[in-house]
Amino acid sequence: MNPFSSGTRLRDMIRAIRACKTAAEERGVVRKECAAIRASISENDPDYRHRNLAKLMFIHMLGYPTHFGQMECLKLIASPGFPEKRIGYLGLMLLLDERQEVLMLVTNSIKQDLNHTNQYIVGLALCALGNICSAEMARDLAPEIERLLQFRDPNIRKKAALCSIRIIKKVPDLAENFVNPVAALLKEKHHGVLITGVQLCADLCKVSAEALEYFRKKCTDGLVKVLKDVANSPYAPEYDISGISDPFLHIRLLKVLRVLGQGDADASDSMNDILAQVATKTESNKNAGNAILYECVETIMNIEDNGGLRVLAINILGRFLSNRDNNIRYVALNMLMRAIAVDSKAVQRHRATILECVKDSDPSIRKRALDLVYLLVNETNVKPLTKELTEHLEVSDPEFKGHLTAKICSIVEKFSHEKIWYIDQMLKVLSEAGNYVKDEVWHALIVVITNASDLHGYAVRSLYRAVQKARDQETLFRVAVWCIGEYGEMLVNNFGRLDIEEPATVTESDAVDVLETSIKIHSCDLTSQAMCLIALLKLSSRFPSCSQRINNIIGRYKGSFVLELQQRATEFNSIIERHQNMRSSLAERMPVLDEATFSGRRAGSVPAAVSTSQGVSVNLPNGSAKLSTAHVADLLDLSLDDAPAPSSSGGEFLQDLLGVNLMPVSLQPDANQAQKRGSDVLLDLLSIGTPPAQSSPSTPQVLSSNTDNRSPLDILDRLSTPSAPSAQVSSTGGNSSMLDLLNGLPSSPPTSATEGNGPAHSSVTAFESSSLRLTFNISKQPGNPQMTLIDSSFTNKSQDVFTDFIFQAAVPKFLQLQLDPASGNSLPANGNGSITQKLRITNSQHGKKSLVMRIRISYKVNNKDVLEEGQVSNFPRDL
Repeated sequence: MNPFSSGTRLRDMIRAIRACKTAAEERGVVRKECAAIRASISENDPDYRHRNLAKLMFIHMLGYPTHFGQMECLKLIASPGFPEKRIGYLGLMLLLDERQEVLMLVTNSIKQDLNHTNQYIVGLALCALGNICSAEMARDLAPEIERLLQFRDPNIRKKAALCSIRIIKKVPDLAENFVNPVAALLKEKHHGVLITGVQLCADLCKVSAEALEYFRKKCTDGLVKVLKDVANSPYAPEYDISGISDPFLHIRLLKVLRVLGQGDADASDSMNDILAQVATKTESNKNAGNAILYECVETIMNIEDNGGLRVLAINILGRFLSNRDNNIRYVALNMLMRAIAVDSKAVQRHRATILECVKDSDPSIRKRALDLVYLLVNETNVKPLTKELTEHLEVSDPEFKGHLTAKICSIVEKFSHEKIWYIDQMLKVLSEAGNYVKDEVWHALIVVITNASDLHGYAVRSLYRAVQKARDQETLFRVAVWCIGEYGEMLVNNFGRLDIEEPATVTESDAVDVLETSIKIHSCDLTSQAMCLIALLKLSSRFPSCSQRINNIIGRYKGSFVLELQQRATEFNSIIERHQNMRSSLAERMPVLDEATFSGRRAGSVPAAVSTSQGVSVNLPNGSAKLSTAHVADLLDLSLDDAPAPSSSGGEFLQDLLGVNLMPVSLQPDANQAQKRGSDVLLDLLSIGTPPAQSSPSTPQVLSSNTDNRSPLDILDRLSTPSAPSAQVSSTGGNSSMLDLLNGLPSSPPTSATEGNGPAHSSVTAFESSSLRLTFNISKQPGNPQMTLIDSSFTNKSQDVFTDFIFQAAVPKFLQLQLDPASGNSLPANGNGSITQKLRITNSQHGKKSLVMRIRISYKVNNKDVLEEGQVSNFPRDL
């Protein structure tokens, strides 16, 4: 016989496929077999139809397409014999699903088989219908299924009940037709029929509120009686599993009682006794008993309140935690996390066992137990629980330390009413697992330290001792470096020493030693090295005797391959050697950081801003999706008094000189102008605390345009010399800066007409509503007719303050739009202030098309969101 003819037996095809050594060889065998089957189908050969379909099912299970054989299933189902129908229904369930249109052709055959005199053929039809029934088939065949729920044979009743579950899920409107038959099924003695009837009852309650009320009133007592009979039934070998009579029926009954008792006090009262009996009498030394106990606990926790039962249920979960099976402990921890919201006192009794689970070898159990401990923490137990977790941190696995550290830090921050306790706990965490601590955690620690003025000395001394013992913890080193730089004199002078501290003597040289040693250890981390250089600069002012040594340490990094460190070292070295008159001003202590603002920013409740207690802030750009701040700038949280306009290229390079965050804004595309403004930014930064000297107002002294190519340090050197000449700005001068900087030069406004945004062009009212006015002050970019500069001004005409103010704009493709940061996000009422924002528009079709813009303004009034939109088309034509 041809091995690839329709007469090939199924076992021969399987043997041929298994003998294939490659996937390509297997595909060849399957292709030839499918070709033979197609030929047999086209010849309409009835003798091998069942064999062909059996082979098609095997090919389908291998993942090959078999859609061409779907009609063969229908032909076999229509056959009179049971063997053909069995293969046909099996193929129908395997090769088709409810989305196939071919399925509609089989509805009539299934209906005939449901009324067949042979109960085995009826069973085949029910089994197929329960697997692939669609909504249309459910509506057509529901009366037949309802009739079969009362069939004489229990196997048919069981299959009809399972088929009914699929029907009511597909068509919930048919649920009412099955309520009365299900009530009769709940009285069955046959466990197979009873378990399907209970499941059908539970599904009916989920899809129909009327059915739920009916079963609560009519069937609750009956189900309780059934559960009691099953629980107290004698040994029955056909249902016994590990000495427990039919645990599957136990679990189904408990689940349906949970549905009936939830939200109904009367139904809950009627089942309390049997739940208590199941919970106390079920043996927990076998897995079947544990499954019943778990479902019993689940039911107790979901029905209406009964304090005694819930304590019993939580005690069962406590016993589960001592089980050797990891799965049982895991589900117990999951259940306790839900139970803590219902009865936290009962869960607290098992705190010691839960803490032991945190030390378990299984990572899933450790993590879930830690999450539960986190929920158990309250005002009364926070200190002992934190102590337990911190002690475990010393011996925990590296892969678990990150999660454990995050939870400890969260607990300490949440319940830290005493700042000294907060500082102590955070130091322990940083000492043991500092490399696993997230940046916002040690940022928050620094904010707390700055706000605890009476603990500055204690904090810096504690950090000094800790960093000597745990030099490999990076975040500990950063916090210690920051505090030594800020409060180094308190470390040396033992200022503010508390009674609990041990006396210690630290010299200025010791403090510098710590920084010098640590910067070598953390040589691979740029942020730590940069912070260390800043701290050394500050100590050079506080410790004059060590100034030369500090200068030498900083000087080592002037040749660093990292440009950031090289620049910091070069500029700090220049400050120490040549600019002692302003060093003390630059090294002043940081202002107290606003703790509430920092906390709100972490929680996302306020816009991210760099702020101090004086109320000066540098806000995010309005409508910007990303904040371009360095980690050091966010840590130091500096702000600027009279901040100069930041530049794009030179300004970005100089932003981190003192860790100050400046948002890049480029008003001139010319590279020389950008470099010059970067120098101006540096000079203005270094002018902090220097009083301006007197000068003749008629001859303002400003930098000449020929200084564009000079480096910032050249300018510093030049200005630090008393004989440094000053130059008058030329008539073509560009973007000069005021020099109220180093040697007492006076400040003066720009004298060039092109200093700002260029000559004014026009002013238009871009948008106006009953509560808001938007004005555009338009000017042109000198030498660039395609560039239009717009100063937008927003005025609040109403009597309510606008908060969370955001301005957005969109332009056509031939225009390019750039938005600078807004001046704020709160707009005062009654026109008592305004928000300004700069826009730059490049028109690639200048002279051909005019400007046009679509705007959207969103804000909050009395915590209500307001959105206003409009189109701006009244721009002058020559833009």
